[in-house]
Amino acid sequence: MVLALTVCGIVVALVVVGLFVFGLRRRLIQRSGGTFDCSLRWDAPGEGDGGGKGWAYGVARYNGDRVEWYRVFSYSPRPRRVLERSAIEVAGRRLPDGEEELALLSDAVVLACLHRGTRLELAMSEDALTGFLAWLEAAPPGQRVNVA
Repeated sequence: MVLALTVCGIVVALVVVGLFVFGLRRRLIQRSGGTFDCSLRWDAPGEGDGGGKGWAYGVARYNGDRVEWYRVFSYSPRPRRVLERSAIEVAGRRLPDGEEELALLSDAVVLACLHRGTRLELAMSEDALTGFLAWLEAAPPGQRVNVA
């Protein structure tokens, strides 16, 4: 009986510590500001393909001429993807359809992009999208930015 209670106590303690580390990591990412909730689909299928599969929920952070994207459910202190402003080409925007409505946040808008030849999609709120597009267009003089 004592062994069972000890094991249960250890399991509960590990779960609590794991949840605390998730929260601490997100707090550290957001501490410097310039963050927004952003789902990402890397190597996104073409128009009308794929449904709601492939989306990963995350937090994006502006860092100079880059956007760093972190998975929410990860312990890694480093970003999973880094998107350089000069390499992002916006192909269009749309509302989630079909199964995507279940996979994404309720107020999300999907932005189709190309980054160094890789098709990707970003899903974010309308306010975050406005800020993202303004950040893209605010590139320093001489940098090529393609916004559709």
